[in-house]
Amino acid sequence: MAQTTLIYDAQCPLCSAATAWLMERTPAGAIELLPCQSPERAARFPAIAEATCLEAVQVISPDGVVYAGERALPHLLRLMNGWRWFAWVFAVPGVSLLAPFAYRWVAAHRHALSVLVARKHPLPEDKR
Repeated sequence: MAQTTLIYDAQCPLCSAATAWLMERTPAGAIELLPCQSPERAARFPAIAEATCLEAVQVISPDGVVYAGERALPHLLRLMNGWRWFAWVFAVPGVSLLAPFAYRWVAAHRHALSVLVARKHPLPEDKR
């Protein structure tokens, strides 16, 4: 099975907690995690600047298409056990207009929102 790559801000507690939550609900091997700050990310995806991946999560589909921010969310939902059905919400009229604003607000306030998230488990080694 081809793998989806998820580039995220590994230094953000909210981002790391959300990534851990995602990985707990995704079949093993479906998603490769790649911290934005890693040299591997810079080498493999030089077209994605560090500032870009710190601004919004980046998802690279198995066929090489890059989805950023709120556009990445339906692709991640489709990979999750028990959450695939929720991807349809992004096709509802109006959601496509509101989602960018909501995503940008959360992204801009993610460090402040991190105090609300207590990380229960570290990311499993086999899913990094």
